[in-house]
Amino acid sequence: MGKGKALVAMSGGVDSAVTAYLLKQEGYDCIGVTMQLWGNERTDDAKAICDLLGMPFISLDRREAFARCVVEPFIQSYCRGETPNPCILCNRYLKFGELWNALEELGADFLATGHYARIEENRLKKAKDPAKDQSYVLYNLSEEQLSRVKFPLGDYTKEEVRAIAAEQGFQNAKSGDSQDICFIPDGDYAGFITSRLGDVFPAGEFVDRAGKCMGTHKGIIHYTVGQRKGLGLALPEPHYVCKKDAKNNRVVLCTAGELPVESLFVKDFHWIYGIPAEPVRATVRTRYHQKETAATLIPVGEGAEIRFDTPTAVSAPGQSAVAYAEDTVLGGGEISV
Repeated sequence: MGKGKALVAMSGGVDSAVTAYLLKQEGYDCIGVTMQLWGNERTDDAKAICDLLGMPFISLDRREAFARCVVEPFIQSYCRGETPNPCILCNRYLKFGELWNALEELGADFLATGHYARIEENRLKKAKDPAKDQSYVLYNLSEEQLSRVKFPLGDYTKEEVRAIAAEQGFQNAKSGDSQDICFIPDGDYAGFITSRLGDVFPAGEFVDRAGKCMGTHKGIIHYTVGQRKGLGLALPEPHYVCKKDAKNNRVVLCTAGELPVESLFVKDFHWIYGIPAEPVRATVRTRYHQKETAATLIPVGEGAEIRFDTPTAVSAPGQSAVAYAEDTVLGGGEISV
C-alpha cells in the first residue's frame, strides 16, 4: 500500500526531477505539475522526467496570478525605494498558494518541492547543505502546511542530487541552477522596471545624513541599500547607500562606520508556531545567504522589533528578516525600518 498521493512541483531542472524520484522510491503516488508563470518554463523537460518515472503530468496556467502577486508588487516596492525579494512572494502566493489550491482540487495528500530545507515534527529546519539552504524563503509556511509538505532534498548536498540524477539517466543531471529572479534573467532590475513603466525615474541628489548634497544620482531605482560600487562619485573615503528617500528623490549616503544598526522593525512578522508571550532569543538573517546575528525579538502588534546584540550592517527595507532557533525557523517578515 502506498504512502499517499503527492503533488510534485516540476520545474524541468535536476532538483525537482530527483525530488520526484526519491518520493517514488519511498512509495508515494506522484503527480507532476508545472506552473506557467512567465513563459520561460521548461515544461517539455518536466514532462519528459514524469514520463520516464511513470507519473501523470499536468500544466497549470498561472501567469495572471504571477503578474499580480509577484511582478507588480516587485515593481511597486522598487518605486517606494525598497529592495524586494520576489522569490519570497512566489513561494507564498504561487508555490504554496496556487499549488496548494491544486493540491486540494486533485485530492492529493502532500505537496512536494525541490527546496533545500528539512521538516522534522512539523518544524521547518535548515538543509544539510548550508550552501544550498533555502529555509530563508520559506518562513511564510504554516504548521498545517508543514504537516503536508515534503522536502526530500533537505538531507542531500547538491553534488549528491546530481549523482542520483546521473545514475537514473536524467537528461538534466548536469543542468545549471535556475535564476533567482526568473522574470529578470539578466539581473538588470532598473532596465526591467523602466521597460514596464517608462523612464519615470529622474536624476536627483546624493546627500549625506545631514542632507548636504554630495552629487547627482541617475535615478533612484539604480541603487540599493548597502551599495558601494557604481555611485559615480569621487569622495575622500568610501561611501555606501544607507537609505533611499523616494518621496524626495534622494539617495542618502554614509561611511562604513555609519552603516551598522542596533535594531530594526519588521512588519507583518509571521510566527510559524504562534506569537510568543515574551521576547525571544534567536539568530537573525537579514539577507538570503548572510551570516546570522544574535538578537532579541520583541513582538509588536503584527510586527516585531529586532534588537541585535552587536550592531549589524544595515539591511534594505523590502528585504526579509528571518529568525532561527539553532537550525529551526521561527518565522520572518519584511524589514520596514
